[in-house]
Amino acid sequence: MTKPEARRPRGRPRTIADSKTVKNVQSLERSLSLLKILSQADSQTLAELSQRAAMPTSTVHRILSTLSDNGFVQFFESDQTWGIGVEAFRIGMGFQRRNQLAIVGRGAMSDLMESSHETVNLGLLDQGEVVFVSQIECRQTIRAFFRTGERRAIHASGVGKALLSWMPRSKAADILHQKGMPRLTSHTITDMETMFGALDLFRRQGWAVDDEEASSGMRCAAAAIFNEYGEAIAGVSVSGPSARLSLERIASLGEMLLATAGRITASIGGIKPSPLVNIV
Repeated sequence: MTKPEARRPRGRPRTIADSKTVKNVQSLERSLSLLKILSQADSQTLAELSQRAAMPTSTVHRILSTLSDNGFVQFFESDQTWGIGVEAFRIGMGFQRRNQLAIVGRGAMSDLMESSHETVNLGLLDQGEVVFVSQIECRQTIRAFFRTGERRAIHASGVGKALLSWMPRSKAADILHQKGMPRLTSHTITDMETMFGALDLFRRQGWAVDDEEASSGMRCAAAAIFNEYGEAIAGVSVSGPSARLSLERIASLGEMLLATAGRITASIGGIKPSPLVNIV
């Protein structure tokens, strides 16, 4: 009597090596890669996308056509470029509905912008990098600007260093080792010992500083936002040109940042731990 074939879990392919499955996954990866590239600019030509994605033009066009049919990208006849479609925006809003921090924090961010007259950002930690999820632009002619969804190196970001300063040292070291500490400007901290010395200071004073470490001529100060367990989960920052945002002025804005971060922390039921607690 023939032994019945063991039943596979539903939704699992018969073999990982199945060529059709591999091809489908590769197509998905390429589609996601194009969406990420498109999100970095308002619009791009087919040739630009092909070059940045390192894919043949014909492949890129085929993927874009499929994404366009489903509303994820849009083709602009006027200048023959492609951009993010409304369906991608709708799905992205699902993140904001799940993570209320970006919505709850906007009132406090707006007040900080009015009192500081500088651009205010809200950033989260994701895969060892800072992702900006909300921004209130100031009305200055020359001002800082971060595209929503933009990623920044954690070691050269005010928000990044504010978050690192409240992490256990072993976790912070793991992230810095994994992501590296490349020199982005002549001011970038690239030495681990120097970084941890700065993080200890930032934790004690309550806010961190990016002193032209990511972009020459731009400074930023940031304070951490905490959840109900006293864990730093986000950061709020004030950014602007160095000529206007001097280190002396940043020191005077520190209390504003602390108040804003505390207000957002309270609004989500968070608790700020004591800076005197030893973080190992």
